[in-house]
Amino acid sequence: MSGHCHDEHHDHHGHGHGGHGGHGGEHDHSDDITPALQFSLYKYINFDEINTFNEKQYGSGKAICKKTWDQRLSAEPELESDADEQLLINIPFTGQVKLHSILLRTSDSDSAPQTLKVIINREDIDFSSAEDITGTQVFELSRTSEIQELPVKRVRFNAVRRIALFFPDNFGQGDEDVTRITYIGFKGEWMQLGRAPANILYEAAANPSDHKVKGTNVNQTGSDIGGGGSGY
Repeated sequence: MSGHCHDEHHDHHGHGHGGHGGHGGEHDHSDDITPALQFSLYKYINFDEINTFNEKQYGSGKAICKKTWDQRLSAEPELESDADEQLLINIPFTGQVKLHSILLRTSDSDSAPQTLKVIINREDIDFSSAEDITGTQVFELSRTSEIQELPVKRVRFNAVRRIALFFPDNFGQGDEDVTRITYIGFKGEWMQLGRAPANILYEAAANPSDHKVKGTNVNQTGSDIGGGGSGY
């Protein structure tokens, strides 16, 4: 899979795939809108700086990320791979986030991606480095047209500024050269950077022995020791 001739700026159009990934009209998803939006990171994505490698139509990677939650089941726009089945999307945030999960919609077909490797806080990710790097977390995906929510290992995603999503293969097992994705979203918490986190950090790192050194009475906090009180 090395030696790709990927060009991130292909501007082909007119590939009508309206039949892919139906809307699944039997399901009523209205009940899950509120909890999904509660932790949505949609407004913290830096859409202008999204960079997609090997997309057939230029801007389609950005377009599926710009879909709102209520557009998640729409078949269009759709991201399609071009030269082969691999896709790579670099998505920056406007600040720092604590990531909870990645939301993804593909299809019940061979064009659905099979594996997702996630890499965070790297600005130099291309296909070569994405293949070589171990990755922050790797997911085995499902072949379905339903929304897949992929919970991340939060301890690894506590301070995310940008995220790379690498899809190295699809369910075609080499027989399907086109990978298709119709929706990408994120859940998590926005981190408001400022004085508050620094103050909390200093408090947590305070040395209890400082209080003894500075006090005129070394046993200030334990002056009742030996007084027969019932407290500990």
